[in-house]
Order: sequence, then structure tokens, then C-alpha cells
Amino acid sequence: MGATIIGTGKATPAFTVTNHRLSRIVDTSDEWIVPRTGIHTRPVSTGETATDLAAAAGRRALGWEGGAGLAPARPIEAACIDLVICMTLTGDTLIPSQAALVKARLGLPNAVAFDLNAACAGCVYGLVTAQSMMAAAHAPGWAGNPVRRALVIGVERMSRIVDWTDRATCVLFGDGAGAVLLEWDDARTGIVSSYVKNTDDTGLSLACGKNFDLATFPFGAEAAAAGEGADATAGPGADLSRDTIVHDEHARAVLGSTFVSMSGQKVFKFATSTIVEAIGAVLDRAGWELSDLDAIIPHQANERIIRYAAKKLRVPEDLFQLSIDTAGNTSAASALMALDDAWRQSKLHPGDKAVMVGFGGGLTTGALTFEA
Repeated sequence: MGATIIGTGKATPAFTVTNHRLSRIVDTSDEWIVPRTGIHTRPVSTGETATDLAAAAGRRALGWEGGAGLAPARPIEAACIDLVICMTLTGDTLIPSQAALVKARLGLPNAVAFDLNAACAGCVYGLVTAQSMMAAAHAPGWAGNPVRRALVIGVERMSRIVDWTDRATCVLFGDGAGAVLLEWDDARTGIVSSYVKNTDDTGLSLACGKNFDLATFPFGAEAAAAGEGADATAGPGADLSRDTIVHDEHARAVLGSTFVSMSGQKVFKFATSTIVEAIGAVLDRAGWELSDLDAIIPHQANERIIRYAAKKLRVPEDLFQLSIDTAGNTSAASALMALDDAWRQSKLHPGDKAVMVGFGGGLTTGALTFEA
């Protein structure tokens, strides 16, 4: 018995930014970007809100709209959803939560809704949280909220917090949402094991406060004052020119300290070691071997990280789902969007054994095993 994935969905903005378009505003090129990241295009919101994207992905996972990678056997009634968790760094508001906005948009009268921030590992943290709440609700003697079905959504508009003059980061990120519908099923295994961890790049506990600056997005008075100003800052969805961005002095003054930043080499070192560690740990907890796996669904941070992990694990690269080429890094939404792609592309089938793994700022790591 367990929390079983019965529906998936994803949604992306209509506007797509090519590498060539980026080369018009920052010193980069398709020839520079592709070998280093694997990214050819990325979706960028020019009007869609996080709520728009999250609700669209949620409707597909619920079976209310076509286009889902995995659709439930029948559409799930709104009143049957007990829990909504949204993982995001870039929700439309802090209060109400992004999950509360999605609950209202979808009209889910009985759902408890809250947000979770574990950066790019949010995919796993959200699913593990939902699974834990579902397991508790089905334990003998439980006297709390019933949780039979949970809608877990990762949604990001990373374009809001990207410095479009910084070629080290602006080429990496995209916008989108991925959703998973979990149902407790006494007859199916579902999620088998999980592993979550917070470390710095040397493996020491972050209680010492080290290396928070490897991947950061500072939020303070400047960001609060900016509000929707982040969307007004010229980006690739506007009438693009480098001069527009660099010389918009008001926007730069207001938003200058609120961009996402990364220490690329250190993050790469962390990611390539933690993805191998997490997969090994979660397989041990499940009692599975690498040879048992039909698919690995990783956070889509960088194609080089994924290929390096395949080499270290000595498994074929095609065991890993790769979706970054047209999505970019969508942070908490990334692996959930890739999961939907895996179903669309027939990389997953009923009964398959799979691992999902995420890693990112915090520094956070998470992995889980599940039977499809």
C-alpha cells in the first residue's frame, strides 16, 4: 500500500526564447550555451502568472484537460482533493500562499493548501511531504485530517529573478509548472523510499552557516518595494535590446540586489557528487539495485551534470530523462515537468521502477523511488 502517482501534467508559457535571441542582449551564442548546458530554448512568461501555469498543470494531472503525460482513469472531482502543496521560489504572492491561489483557481473546497521551498529539490521534498501526510492519515488510530488524494505542483517564473545581463545565469533558466496527483492505494506500492539532506559543498551540516552563497536569491526591502517591477524589467519577452536592460537605471536600482546568483563551479561540484550519493542512498533504502530501474527522473539543471552522473553510476545515459533542451532549468518545477515528459515519450510504463532526484540551493538534496 502507498501513495501512488495516478496523474501528471505540465504547463509552459507560450513564448519561447532561443539562444540566438539571448545573443542579442548578452555576450553569448548558441555555440557557447549548448555544449555547456544542453539548452537550446527556454519558455519565458510574458503574461502568464505562476497561478496560471500551476493551475493548468494541475488540471491536466486531475484529468480535467487533455495533454497529460499520465492521466487518471477518470477525471477526479474537485471535492476529492484533500491536499495541495506548491513548491516555488517565485510565487505570485507570499500571502496568500501560491498553493492557496491554486486551490481557489481550481475550486478545491476540501483541500488543505500550503507552500514549500526547497529550491530545485522541491520536487522531491513536496512529494515526500505529501506521502508522509497520507501515510499518517491511513495509520491505525489517526485522528487528524483525512488525506487520500494530494495535488503536488512545482511552479516557477525564474525569468522574474534572472539578471538578463549576466550570461552565467540568464542562459540557464526557464518558466513552467509540473504537477503530480497522488492517491493512496491499498493495493499498490507507489512511493517506496525517500532520502532528503541539507549539506554544504564539503558535506558538513549547514548549521554552521557555510556556503549558503553558492546559489542564492536575496529577498528583502528592495524586492518588496519592487513588487511586479520585476516583470517590468526588460527581459527576452520585451522588445529586447541590451541597452534597454543596462540603462534602465530605476529598475536596476530597485532590483539590483534581488537577482538569483550562483557560484557555477562549486554548484556543479556539489550537484555531480550529490546526485550519485542520493540515488545510491534511496536505492539502498528501497532494497533495489541500479539494474532494477527503468528510468531516472532528475532535476534538469544542466545536461553535463546528468551525463556525468550516468558515467559515475555506469549506466546508459538514456536511463535518465532529459528535457532540459527545450525547458531550461525550471527549479522546483523541473523534475515534475520531466516526469510528465517521460510518460509522454513512453519512457515510463505501468509497473516500472523509477527514481526521482533533485538538488539545489540550500544546499538541498532529495531522491525517492516509486513504482509507476
